[in-house]
Amino acid sequence: MRIALKEWAVVVDALERGEQDILLRKGGIAEGRGGFQPGHPRFWLFPTRFHQQKTQVIAPAQARFDVLEPTLPPEDLVRISSWAAVIASRRLNSLAEVAALRARHIWRDEVIAERFQWGRESGIYALELRVHKLDRPWTGPLRPEYGGCKSWVELAEVPAPIPESPMNMIL
Repeated sequence: MRIALKEWAVVVDALERGEQDILLRKGGIAEGRGGFQPGHPRFWLFPTRFHQQKTQVIAPAQARFDVLEPTLPPEDLVRISSWAAVIASRRLNSLAEVAALRARHIWRDEVIAERFQWGRESGIYALELRVHKLDRPWTGPLRPEYGGCKSWVELAEVPAPIPESPMNMIL
């Protein structure tokens, strides 16, 4: 399995620590008109600093942000320490649906509302994940093809094998 999902390092940290089990995704500019598509049942969690902003997460995650930042690898490397299996995936079409998941992620309400409204169509995807930590983190080069405003990347090197897992479509 070579597919990885780029996500803020502080969010990956929250997923690994069990403080979050839902990812909310709209999609990046590089993903075109269709935006984010949750078509991968399992994937590496690719922590990134790209667009990461301390003010966009809730207060406990902001405190964790300060602890995490000095432990991140140099900017030319990526450290992958986990992978995720999608338990359920669904597009949310109302902010009330998103609000019902508030305790399951670290995003601030205002940030979610902004992302929900961004683009041609309102809405956001929610992915319920089961996260699996590696026994030993893998570190590799941050290749140019991993850059840009996109969710999914194909890794040139694979940290370890990922077992097969099914994906459900109801959240």
